Amino acid sequence: MKDRIKQMPIFVKAIEINELIQGLDVLLAENEDELLQSQREFLIENALIIPAKISSAESVALYDLKMENAAIIRKAAREIFVSVGSLKYLGLNDLDYIDLIREKVEEFKILFREWVKGFDPENYIFDDWGLFNPPGADA
Repeated sequence: MKDRIKQMPIFVKAIEINELIQGLDVLLAENEDELLQSQREFLIENALIIPAKISSAESVALYDLKMENAAIIRKAAREIFVSVGSLKYLGLNDLDYIDLIREKVEEFKILFREWVKGFDPENYIFDDWGLFNPPGADA
């Protein structure tokens, strides 16, 4: 199963984003600005969350658990997109690198939408919080 997950286009794209963030980490590691270092740590954390949650979602069959992981992935990807954009205001001059990461997140978003469409809405446990139930599920 792990080999199947590692070959999935969404997972491959998540690893690409992670590698780009790791490269960005090298650029930012020397900078002593506290806010920049905070953003750096935030980006690394989010870049690690995405492939981990893809693996988690793929290891379960239940719609509600898949959607819960998908929501975390979406949040992490959106935070990367916004955080990386803010780096130019914090003194990072490599705008091409910022644009490249944002481009990869946009590519990821397309793969993400297709991936989520493949979740089986018939296979779920009712979420009494009401957040991750498939359309039409009633208590």
